[in-house]
Amino acid sequence: MKKDKIAILIPCYNEVKTIKNVIRELKKEIPQATIYVYDNNSTDGTDIIAKNEKVIVRYEKRQGKGNVIKRFFEDVIADCYLMIDGDNTYSCKNAKEMCNLILKDKYDMVIGNRLTGTYFKENNRLFHNFGNKFVLFLLKIMFNSQIKDAMSGFRTFSPKFVNSFNIQSKEFEIETEMCIFSIENDMKVHQIDIGYRNRPKGSYSKLKTIKDGKKVIKTIFRFFKYYKPKKFYNLLGFINMIISIVSLIIIIKLPHNIFFYIIPITFMFIAILLFITGEICNTIKFYSSRNFNKKENEK
Repeated sequence: MKKDKIAILIPCYNEVKTIKNVIRELKKEIPQATIYVYDNNSTDGTDIIAKNEKVIVRYEKRQGKGNVIKRFFEDVIADCYLMIDGDNTYSCKNAKEMCNLILKDKYDMVIGNRLTGTYFKENNRLFHNFGNKFVLFLLKIMFNSQIKDAMSGFRTFSPKFVNSFNIQSKEFEIETEMCIFSIENDMKVHQIDIGYRNRPKGSYSKLKTIKDGKKVIKTIFRFFKYYKPKKFYNLLGFINMIISIVSLIIIIKLPHNIFFYIIPITFMFIAILLFITGEICNTIKFYSSRNFNKKENEK
């Protein structure tokens, strides 16, 4: 299989209005790169426009951005991987710098940070902006994340990152999964401020704020449970303990039947089981990761 110095992925779903500008801007900034447009069931002729621009066009039939990125990582071998959305919202002026940070400075992931620039002025979707801030808040308190733009679709990756990243997400939650993976696996991450512009007239976002936002939050909690089982089950145990204590206070103060005491007893019993589960899962995870690291060192 041919190896590229720099391989660029542009995942596309109905981006006929913008794909040409994205390709031309990338060619201008990184002329030596190999550009791959992965069409994800577009019906507007996005792939035809891309072919006319003389780039490699491939197809991924499984719908979802995560599925596209997974296929790209499986298909392509490169010294540096660059991912950018095909909606022309990202300025490509920092593309070469982001690639050099992978090639020369040996980072594992470089994130283009939109949120320190004009993003909140350009992007007029109120709930979408709130969602970005809420995701950053959850990542901060659950994973001690220092990442400033967890949802950015403009990133570069090292071969180490690509080869070790077992993608679980199928859709837009993929960027959040990348962030959590990098934190929990001690990847070297760098962030660089980039320019952002709103979509041109006639182009529309495929991201559904409520629907996809719920998937992102669910992904955060799923990986919180996986990477930090003790904290996850202790939190649930603490909630059940509080419910048990509060219900006991209410039962004592109000006229009641003795059978009502089964309520606080049940919640306290569940709390104890959750605390025990957290300890067991944490022990299993510790020895599993220890054995995995031992095998990796043996290689």
